[in-house]
Amino acid sequence: MIADDDEKWLAAAIAAVKQNAFYMQRAIDSNNLKDALKFSAQMLSELRTSKLSPHKYYELYIRVFNELGTLEIFFKEETGRGCSIAELYELVQHAGNILPRLYLLCTIGSVYIKSKDVTATDILKDLIEMCRAVQHPLRGLFLRSYLAQVTRDKLPSIGSDSEGDGDAHMNALEFVLQNFTEMNKLWVRMQHQGPSREKDKREKERNELRDLVGKNLHVLSQLEGVDLGIYRDTVLPRILEQVVNCKDELAQCYLMDCIIQVFPDDFHLQTLDVLLGACPQLQPSVDIKTVLSGLMERLSNYAASSVEALPNFLQVEAFSKLNYAIGKVVEAQVDLPAAASVTLYLFLLKFTLHVYSDRLDYVDEVLGSCVTQLSATGKLCDDKAAKQIVAFLSAPLEKYNNVVTILKLTNYPRVMEYLDHETNKGMAIIIVQSVLKNNTHIATADEVDALFELAKGLIKDFDGTIDDEIDEEDFQEEQNLVARLVHKLYNDDPEEMSKIIFTVRKHILAGGPKRLPLTIPPLVFSALKLIRRLRGGDENPFGDDASATPKRILQLLSETVEVLSDVSAPDLALRLYLQCAQAANDCELETVTYEFFTKAYLLYEEEISDSKAQVTALRLIIGTLQRMRVFNVENRDTLTHKATGYSARLLRKPDQCRAVYECAHLFWADECENLKDGERVVLCLKRAQRIADAVQQMANASRGTSSTGSVALYVELLNKYLYFLEKGNPQVTGDTIQSLAELIRSETKKVESELFINSTLRYIEFQRQQDGMNEKYEKIKMEWFE
Repeated sequence: MIADDDEKWLAAAIAAVKQNAFYMQRAIDSNNLKDALKFSAQMLSELRTSKLSPHKYYELYIRVFNELGTLEIFFKEETGRGCSIAELYELVQHAGNILPRLYLLCTIGSVYIKSKDVTATDILKDLIEMCRAVQHPLRGLFLRSYLAQVTRDKLPSIGSDSEGDGDAHMNALEFVLQNFTEMNKLWVRMQHQGPSREKDKREKERNELRDLVGKNLHVLSQLEGVDLGIYRDTVLPRILEQVVNCKDELAQCYLMDCIIQVFPDDFHLQTLDVLLGACPQLQPSVDIKTVLSGLMERLSNYAASSVEALPNFLQVEAFSKLNYAIGKVVEAQVDLPAAASVTLYLFLLKFTLHVYSDRLDYVDEVLGSCVTQLSATGKLCDDKAAKQIVAFLSAPLEKYNNVVTILKLTNYPRVMEYLDHETNKGMAIIIVQSVLKNNTHIATADEVDALFELAKGLIKDFDGTIDDEIDEEDFQEEQNLVARLVHKLYNDDPEEMSKIIFTVRKHILAGGPKRLPLTIPPLVFSALKLIRRLRGGDENPFGDDASATPKRILQLLSETVEVLSDVSAPDLALRLYLQCAQAANDCELETVTYEFFTKAYLLYEEEISDSKAQVTALRLIIGTLQRMRVFNVENRDTLTHKATGYSARLLRKPDQCRAVYECAHLFWADECENLKDGERVVLCLKRAQRIADAVQQMANASRGTSSTGSVALYVELLNKYLYFLEKGNPQVTGDTIQSLAELIRSETKKVESELFINSTLRYIEFQRQQDGMNEKYEKIKMEWFE
């Protein structure tokens, strides 16, 4: 209903403006000054209305403004025809109503200034004083806006046509400052006109009119003769006085932004303490972070655009002033949310990184100031504040692209302490990803310790974390990052590298049962790489107390892997024990190697009960043991006897058969003559054949026919015999192979699948034709292959 009335009143006012503008134009065309003034006054009387909203009033004002341009031209023409401009200036003051009178006075006043019959200063003083007669907020605001508009290009300044005496540009400055002050007062008063329930509506309407006030500051910035001294001593103090004293949130926020945007960067830099001194005096509800962020962004761009400007930043101590000002703002606004205060320091940090990128002490000081502010809040529960902290901590990472530089910032980890677990973990991921992405070289134990402290959200379990609530795929991906990080750590100095491994171990072992199976393996393999680097050196090149010896590192690994057996990961522990045993064997440490095998055997006996897991584990044991060359006869026989015993006790007969014939390799090593026992090789193979016979008999008893699986066992045995025949085992003869081949021949007639045996027989035929092999294969008859 109110909107409809607004439209109706606006339509009526516009109609009246058009009608009077028509008669005014007709009077102008006939050079009738009296009627032109009459109808222009009547047209301007429409601006006296109080019925229109500010938005609609603005529409009406624009209509009138366009018509007044025609009237101004007419006044200029009249003076050209001999009419006295002074008389015109007096004549328009006889208009009946104050508002039309002042609009006409401003219009003729602009012409009067242009004529140079009197000084511009006198006219401007007269106009600015007369405009005080209109104190209605809306009408007075638009009247002064019109005054500023028509006099903008006529202000006396250095080098202008209206310069006048030497102080004329200061008079122009005073005119603009006075007009700005009065307009701002009128603009602020609009907020207090009408019932309190319409406060939000009025604030919205005022926001639409803010440019009318801001244009005065733009005019000030364009005035010739306003140098740094005048700006510092006159302009800025006067503007800030009005900003602070108006005590209006909207006005303070907008005008501070205007100051920052319209005046030159070097002015801001040289008057930084004055501008920043006003910030704590603003209303608590003012969005101060927007104001300061705009200022720091402009200064940052200024520093980036001009290398010559950088010394000025140091000279005026810009960082110290900004840091102090932000601290004062935070102190003054006791109800400032944590997110807002962190945002302020974020902008300061970005400014510092941009302008003082080589001053890590400044960066660390910003971090410390943020810690001081956060100390009153404790752990952040506000998501918005937590996101700002992440952005705050990410800024140095993005700037330096080097985590080693970040590790030099003592306050960096202190800021991270205020993040909740999930956000802390997210920040840790960002840090680790930065290391991996930028290929950062973390080379000392101290750096590693500091890095893992930063990344502890990824590495350790925290109280209150429920494993069931963690997405398994995400968890695996997170721990993969930790594993990649461990592999990334390297130092050419073995002693320092061993310290790195000890440091990593300290952090990894605190990770909790769910993480250990994923984080211990990369630690073990990193240590094994170091052991192999040390293998070619003396037993202890660093002295008795040095940590970088193979034996000392292997002892550490033994203790580390043992932890896995306590967290239900025996399969993994066994694999790692065998890997360590290989490294100990390469270093010719028999006792240590035997100890690793002992632990692997104990795990096999006590912890691994699943039949499939036993088969896999036993194959790993046999394969690793076969490669060992460090054992004496007694130790090797003990371990070999144990392995063959395990083979015979597997649950499934086919598994037993395969494990027993694999044990044959434990008695034959090509490169060691003392590890070639042909008789025991054949004994293992014959024992495996007996187990295969038992499998065949069970198949015949249950199905009444041979099974493909049992025949496959015979073929696998045949391949083992052929292997040892080629390796020169004198106990493996052609007769033995021939008898097994005949057995396979008889059994293959009962099953459909012959692919495996056919491939084997083709291999035999091929080897018979090769030089050096024909003698070994000549006793094997192939007629039955037809």
